[in-house]
Formats: sequence, structure tokens, C-alpha cells
Amino acid sequence: MDRSENASCFVLVLAWFLFAGGGSWAAEAQPQALPEARPEAVGMSSERLAKIDAVVQYGLSRDRMPGCVIMVGRNGKIVFHKAYGRRRIEPSPEAMTTDTLFDMASLTKPIATATSIMRLVEEGKIDLHSPVAKYIPEFGDNGKQKITIKQLLTHVGGLIPDNSIRDYDDGPDKAFQRIYKLKPYVEPGSKFVYTDVGFIVLADVVKRVSGKDVHTYSQENIFLPLGMTETGYLPRPELRERAATTEKRDGKWMRGQVHDPRAFRLGGVAGHAGLFSSSRDLAKYADMMLRSGSRGGVRILRPETVELMTQRVDVGRGYRALGWDSKSGYSSNRGDLMSDRAFGHGGFTGTSLWMDPAEQLFVLFLSNRVHPNGKGSMNDLAGRIAAIAGAAISRQQAKRQQPEPQAEVLTGVDVMQRSKFARLTGKRVGLITNHTGRNTDGQSTLKLLFESHGVNLVSVFSPEHGLEGKLDIANISDTSDKKTGLKIHSLYGKSRTPSAESMKEVDVLVFDIQDIGARFYTYVSTMGNAMQAAAEHQVEFIVLDRPNPIGGLDVEGPVLDEGDESFVGFHPIPVRHGMTVGELSLMIKSERKLKLKLDIVPVEGWRRSDHWDSTGLTWVNPSPNMRSLTQALLYPGIGLIETTNVSVGRGTNTPFEVIGAPWIDGRELAKTMNQAKLSGVRFVPIRFTPESSKHKAEACGGVNVIITNRRMFHSLRTGIELARTLRLLYPKHWNTTSLNRLLSSQKTLAGILEGKSTDAIQAAWQAELNDFRKRREAYLLYE
Repeated sequence: MDRSENASCFVLVLAWFLFAGGGSWAAEAQPQALPEARPEAVGMSSERLAKIDAVVQYGLSRDRMPGCVIMVGRNGKIVFHKAYGRRRIEPSPEAMTTDTLFDMASLTKPIATATSIMRLVEEGKIDLHSPVAKYIPEFGDNGKQKITIKQLLTHVGGLIPDNSIRDYDDGPDKAFQRIYKLKPYVEPGSKFVYTDVGFIVLADVVKRVSGKDVHTYSQENIFLPLGMTETGYLPRPELRERAATTEKRDGKWMRGQVHDPRAFRLGGVAGHAGLFSSSRDLAKYADMMLRSGSRGGVRILRPETVELMTQRVDVGRGYRALGWDSKSGYSSNRGDLMSDRAFGHGGFTGTSLWMDPAEQLFVLFLSNRVHPNGKGSMNDLAGRIAAIAGAAISRQQAKRQQPEPQAEVLTGVDVMQRSKFARLTGKRVGLITNHTGRNTDGQSTLKLLFESHGVNLVSVFSPEHGLEGKLDIANISDTSDKKTGLKIHSLYGKSRTPSAESMKEVDVLVFDIQDIGARFYTYVSTMGNAMQAAAEHQVEFIVLDRPNPIGGLDVEGPVLDEGDESFVGFHPIPVRHGMTVGELSLMIKSERKLKLKLDIVPVEGWRRSDHWDSTGLTWVNPSPNMRSLTQALLYPGIGLIETTNVSVGRGTNTPFEVIGAPWIDGRELAKTMNQAKLSGVRFVPIRFTPESSKHKAEACGGVNVIITNRRMFHSLRTGIELARTLRLLYPKHWNTTSLNRLLSSQKTLAGILEGKSTDAIQAAWQAELNDFRKRREAYLLYE
């Protein structure tokens, strides 16, 4: 035996002693743990990261998991590390701690198995493009002879997701014999099919090539060199004592024992599951990957190997990497603000790890969501937390390096134009827009994309009111743009969703329309319908974000009743939501579980406290009857009653600033409304005659609604007070049959009809409004 063999044996014995047998690793003999730092020290916001608490509490309150550990790191430092809830509920409660050990489940695939494979590639012992049968001859039976190592790493090898559990009844040797007799589930190379079986096979490739099982090989070549002494298969008793409990097997709780039934029957060591680890150990691994394969003077992989392992591979239904996810239907835990270079993975037991080299960021979510009954769910929570981490990165330094903007705020199209629309180069683009889609110089997004070199704009989609925003009719037909000759698909005609035929024309849909911040304003519904169509047809979706003109702080009104969704109420949000269209798209994707490649091009320079007049942007009427910021502020409240037999000023020069009807006494209504002493608003009696719309050519009594203090004004309280006053003063004349059309809240409607006070009506929706505030925290992108 030569010296290298002696050294190898020593490390192997030490590995077993540390992870499975006991003992500790001397600090000087391993790369040190990642240091902790304030988020501001690495260009992140403490205030934004603090929003993670609300997301986790939301998950805990709904039994998504009993507890979890969250860690965020950037530039080699840990900036957020917290434990929440419990790591065990049954048979007796036990608090979650940051040093809890977790069953990694499918995180085993990239961290242990794929990293081992890539080490062996570096050593020249494995060729990614060679057939698996080169290393395991019996695998080549029954049509599997051409399946390659790379195809298994990217889940396009055609293998079945999981073979029968009965195949494992007679021990590992028999199990592998039965696996190697399997026929392909689909034609190899033809389709992405996520498969545990493929990684079970890859672990056997590691064993055949190296002579060591994946447990031994990964300990010797990955984990111990990095000082990851709490990472590996078959944890020792000391570690099992602080492991998170999962479910029962044979009447006993699993704690430190692999949850996956096939890995369990393979002796706890498998390529697809079986790895255990802790947050601080995984931070070392993530830091190594973000440092191109090296950490603390220890090189695990060469930089070119890390690049090869993590670069995107088009698998037909999204992107994967070698062992990793990139952006596929399985990456709902990814976080929408990560760059295209991000890679990561999740695990069935409730774990996920995502890394973004472009930002030197990693986000770790560890839970035992299967405890105690297997009914937990955490992928959307993990995705929301990753989005918060992405949003917490300060872009101030990058902004200072750019030329000074011509206005105080840059919209999404301005930001994208700055890069010459690079992310659209070479793609067939469909643009959802109208007259509001324009840059700060007033140039339309349609024109900018059409004339941009390298952008192939193939079609245009228009919302309610048409491309020019002038039509006020129920159904708008398809047409064409006179200047470009492009077909304009109407999304406010017989169908309000992009057709399957139109989806075949495009690779990416770009949304650029100015919303005004009220739930029943239909541009958000147009976006939501288009997002669903894009998800169905596997088309990328990009939102060019714009400010909320009525601000991003105030949230008011009842949340849409479940089951009452419509084109004027697309998603369960309150009437005034305080979000941008980009933020709403993140919420819609997550909460509707859309398998969609979604990117947001954020606004620069906008603060949540800003109304439109603080942005420096030119006001463009978003629709024919939305002609000023004042009207936009009034609309969420005053607009609620326009489905009744009252004019809200359509057909006048000041829609939503006046309301009235032939049977209303303006002086009486103004007096009663002013007696309510609503903050920031007064009412003046008037008479007016609408030239169109409701009560056309009829003289109406009513009131002019005047905002006296915008910061104190509450649109929804004003609208509810107006409704209950109309009910009180004119019970025989005011027809409330359609009042719930935009309100979409039966209990609020009942409160109005029963004559309850505005305070009582608002109190009835307060709980659901508070719940919404917690929900929306994860999707907010701006300070």
C-alpha cells in the first residue's frame, strides 16, 4: 500500500469517526464557519430581510410546517439566520434550533451524488456524454443502452420517476437487479421526467468507478475537506438527538433516519435521498460553490467544472443544470428575483437551497414539513423568502454608476432600454401594452421594441379600451397597427385570454401597462389571464414594472370573497392593494402555483410612500375616465357604487369626483356626508347633467368630492360611508342589486344593507385585511 492509499484510508476512518462514530473536528484542520455580518455590510437591507418573519409566521399559523431554519448569506457572510417553531410536535414538543439536523431528501441529488460525479469527471474517470452502460453493463438492457450520464443528471434519460417499492423488498442487490431490468418510461432524450431512479443509478456509477459508495466518496472528497462534520448519511447518535422529526415508520417516529422509503430499504445510502445536514454546514457548501469550487484554501471542484455543472440546460419544459434545478416546473422555491445564473434544488421533507453567483447570494430553507402527518407544504413559502432576499440587495451603488435619469423615477421599460433590450435578443416577442406603455421620453414600448436591433417583435396584445386607450365599449375586435403592420390581438373581446394560436407565435410575453391600484381595474386581470396562458404554453413572461400611482403603503377594503373571482376581481386581494403590477405578478404566480418562467424588470427610484406626483413621470390617462391623480385616489371607494343606479361622473369632465342621480338632494347628501367627519375629504352640493353613460341628459343632484388632505384621506372608508348614507337617505330609490359586483364581499354588503356603522363594517374585514398584509410582505420589491 502506497502513501496515497494510506492517506485515503486515514480520511475514510476519520470520516466515519466524525459523522457516524463520534468526536469533533479540530478548528485548525478545516475551513472555518462563515462569519456573521449585518446585512448592510454586504449591501443588503436589514429592514427588508426582517419581512421574512411575517412569511414564516404565516406558514406556521397555517400548519405548513411545524418549524424551520432560514439562512441567507452573501459575499461569504451570513446575514440572516433564524430558527422558528418546533422541530418536533409529537410525541413531545421540542423547539427548533439553528443547529437542528435535517433530512435533506432530494437535496442529496446535487450535493452528494452530482458533486461526486463531477469530481470523478475531473479525475477523468467519468465522461458525461458516455452511456451509463459503459460503467454498469447490465444497465443497458431493454432499450437503455444509449442513455448517458448527462441525461440522468438532467432527468431526460427516460427512466421512470419511481419504480415499485416492492422491488426493494429483498435487499439492495436484488433492488439494483430489478432497476437494471426496467424498460424506459419514455423515449430517452425526448422528454424531461423528474426521476429518483436516475440518481439511484448515478450513485451506483460512483461506486463502480471509485470503488466507494456515495456515502464514503462524498465524505472523503467533499464534506470533510470543507469541514462539514455534520453532513453525511447515517448520522451518529449525537446528531440524531438534534435532528428534526419527520413521520412514523412501523409505529416509530423517524428522527435521524431517512424518510424516503426506497433509500431506507437501500440501507440509508442512496443517490436520490439519505443525506443529513445542518444550516451552518450547508452554508460552507454553498460558499464553496459561489467561490467557483474552492473555500478556505480547499478546492473541491475546478472553476470550469462548477461552471459546467451549473450552466442552464434546455430540457424542453424549462431549464435544469447537472444535478441542479435552474428554472423549471420544480423551481417554485427559487425566488423570482434571482438571476438566470441561479441554481438550486428542493427536497420532499421540506428543504431547499438556492445560490445566485450573479449576486453572490444563497438562500437556505430547512424544515420538516412532513411532520407529523405528511400534509405540510413549503415550496411557495421558500420561494417568497428567496424573493425577499433578492429584493433586500441594495442596487444603490449600481445606480450611481449609471447616467443620471432624466426623471426622478425610471420605469421598467426605461431600465430594460438601458441594456438595449438584451434579454429579448433572439426571441419572438409578444407585447401586452396600450398607450400607457411608454418610456420617460414618451416613446411607446411598441415602437422601442419594434425598432430595437435583435428584438423580433411578432405580435401585440391590447387590454380593455384598446391599444390607444380610447374605446369605451364592451367588446373590442382584433385589428392591426398601422405603423408596424403587426397584428393586435384584443384581450377584451370574445376572449380575454391569449389564444393557443397566438401563443405559438411567441417565446416571451412582455407586459407593460400602467395600473392605478384598485382591484377592479381590469389591467391586472388581463395580466393574470396572460400569465396563466403563458404557463400553459410554456412561454416566458416579463413584467416591465411601473409605480402604483396612488402609493404603495395604504391597503384598504375587504378581500375578494373566495369563489367570487371575475374579470373585475381576478385574485383574492383587497380593493386597494398598495402593490405594483410586478409585485402582483409575483403573488399571482406563487398563490396560483403557476409553473411559469417569470421575470420582473423593477422600477428604479420609486418609494412606497410616493404618489404619482412625486415620480416626475408624465401622467397619461390610463383609461378614458381616469384623467387625474385625484380621480385615481377616489376611484377605489367611489368606483364601488358605479354598478348601481347612481352616476359617478362618467359623461362629465370630472369622473369619480362627482356622484349624483335625479332623485338625490345634493344639499342633504353633502350635509350628511360632512357630518361623518371623514379625514381628508369634504363634500360640496352640486347639480350636473351627464352627456353620456348613466343618467345621460338627465339633471342630477349630487356632490363634488374634494380631497383636502391626501395623506389623511381613506378612499374605502369614504366609499363605504357614501354607500351606507345612500341606503339611509334613499332606501326606495337606490337600487343595490348590483352593489356587490365590484365590492365582492357578502359580509360588507350585508353591513351596508343592514345599516351598520362604517366602523363596524370595517371591523368585519379587518382580520382578512391583516392576513393579506402578511401575505403580501413576501412580494414587495420596493422600500
